[in-house]
Amino acid sequence: MTSLTSHNTFGVIASCQQLITVTTVAQLQQLCRATQSSVTLLGGGSNTLFVNNPETVWLMDIKGIDVIKDRDDAVLIRVGAGEDWHELVSYCVAQEWGGIENLALIPGKCGAAPIQNIGAYGVEIKDVLQSVSVVDRSTGSRLELHVSDLGLGYRQSHFKQEWKEKYVIDSIVLRLTKEGHHQIKSHYGAIQSTLAEMKADSPTLKDIYTAVVQIRSAKLPDPNVIGNGGSFFKNPIIPISQYQQLLSQYPEMPSYPVDDLTVKVPAGWLIDHAGWKGKQIGNVGTYSRQALVIVNHGGADGAEVIAYSRLIQQSILDLYGIQLQREINVV
Repeated sequence: MTSLTSHNTFGVIASCQQLITVTTVAQLQQLCRATQSSVTLLGGGSNTLFVNNPETVWLMDIKGIDVIKDRDDAVLIRVGAGEDWHELVSYCVAQEWGGIENLALIPGKCGAAPIQNIGAYGVEIKDVLQSVSVVDRSTGSRLELHVSDLGLGYRQSHFKQEWKEKYVIDSIVLRLTKEGHHQIKSHYGAIQSTLAEMKADSPTLKDIYTAVVQIRSAKLPDPNVIGNGGSFFKNPIIPISQYQQLLSQYPEMPSYPVDDLTVKVPAGWLIDHAGWKGKQIGNVGTYSRQALVIVNHGGADGAEVIAYSRLIQQSILDLYGIQLQREINVV
């Protein structure tokens, strides 16, 4: 048995029969052709909660950042699935390549980014993603899939549903803007106030990056200090009619428009105002600075985390009539 405790940011106790580190596309193709049994794919383990012990785990560690097209207004780069996402953001900001600076300090590897359609502060990876390169699990053949084919939505993609056992992402292609063509996105309140404190009246890519790092560092726990998987729940999208009814009882409840019929309500606000922020039951609790984050205070297993999360879900359903959905991937 091989321990997986150090391979998941929740720090829950887990193990597998076989752990294989995948470092090249050729190795991945060979493994796919030779393996017919079920396999668990793992990147940085930042969005994974182990409830069961998988038999075989492939640890994706394919590296590389290559410029495949360089124009006056934009650059196209191919990034290996095993590259650290935040390190990529830092690298791109240093190169003056824009488009992902708002996504700084999101934990995990680049190959997982399209699966989750990661997003923060008004930006999602689908805004800059051009394509992904995948290996077919059953044949070992390699395909390039355009972003329009991936079914990307709010924390959603075909990779989480019908393609879950079909493909393995080996690299992603991003289209990033160059100097003079950047679209600075600073409209989120937390960014605006932080930029004001920084006296950044005409913010640059680095200003946005610095502001986001500052905001996330202040409210999110470091997995190296306290085990967690980041945001545990998705922000629920509800009908405007339901939201308006809730406003009569909770007039301060925030929302963000989605379309003419629905709005997005911050799950962290719901959980906080239901009294869960800072609460602890056994080895599991809700982070004291951000109610959206469930933490492992030490010694918890996956089942204990799931049990705690269900108590929160039931509480929110009883109080607001809203069913919270997990963002975390349960194995």
